[in-house]
Amino acid sequence: MNAPRPRLRPRPHPWYRTAPRRPLLRRPRFPGSRAARTLCGALVAAAAGAALAWLWDGTPYPEADPDRVTVRLKAQAQRAYDEAALPGRPEVGPVRVETGPCYYRGLRSVAHIDQSRPDVGDFRLEWRVTAVPENVARSGLHRMRARLVREGWTLVDTGVDMPGFRFRDPDNEGHVTARWYRETGTYAVSTYAGCGKLPDGFDEYAWPEARWSPTPTR
Repeated sequence: MNAPRPRLRPRPHPWYRTAPRRPLLRRPRFPGSRAARTLCGALVAAAAGAALAWLWDGTPYPEADPDRVTVRLKAQAQRAYDEAALPGRPEVGPVRVETGPCYYRGLRSVAHIDQSRPDVGDFRLEWRVTAVPENVARSGLHRMRARLVREGWTLVDTGVDMPGFRFRDPDNEGHVTARWYRETGTYAVSTYAGCGKLPDGFDEYAWPEARWSPTPTR
C-alpha cells in the first residue's frame, strides 16, 4: 500500500503581490479650474513669443529724445571750442546736428544686411577751423584732454599720424573726437551720441534745434 503523501503547506505570496499598490511617481497637480489652466497656457505662450521676438529683433534700442541729445552735444562742442582758444575766435557755423544710420539686430540683421533702420538713428555734431598753428592746436588739445580725464571719460583712441584723441562718455554710448590735421592746419572736433529709437514723425530737416554755432565770447 502506498503511503499517504504529506500535505504541502501553502507557499506565502511575495510581498510585492500582497503590499498595497502605491503610485511610484506622483502625478503633477495642475490648477483645478479651467480658467487657471487657460491663464497658465497664455503665460507660457506669451513667454515663448517674447523669447522668439527677442531672438529675431535682438536687444531693443533705447528711446531717443532728439532735443535732449542735441543740448548735450552742443554743450560738448561749445566747451571744446572754448578750450581750443583759437586766435580771433573764428566763426565755425552754423553747423547742424545730423543723424546717422543704425542697423538691425538679432537674426533680423541677417535678412537686412547693410540695411539701416528708418526709425533708429545716432546723432553727431562736428565743427572745424582751418589754418590753425600747431602750437595753438596742441595747447587746445591738451586742455580738452585734461578736462575729459578729470570728468571720468575713457580714452579709446589716440592719433597716430596726427595729434588728437577720442574719449568715450562714462554715462552713455557717446564719444568726442578731436584732431589737428597738419597738412591743412584743420582743427576738428566731433561729438557723438549712440543709436536710439526716433520719435514718430521725426524729421531732421525740419528740426529747428539742429542748428548750432559757438558763442563768440566767453
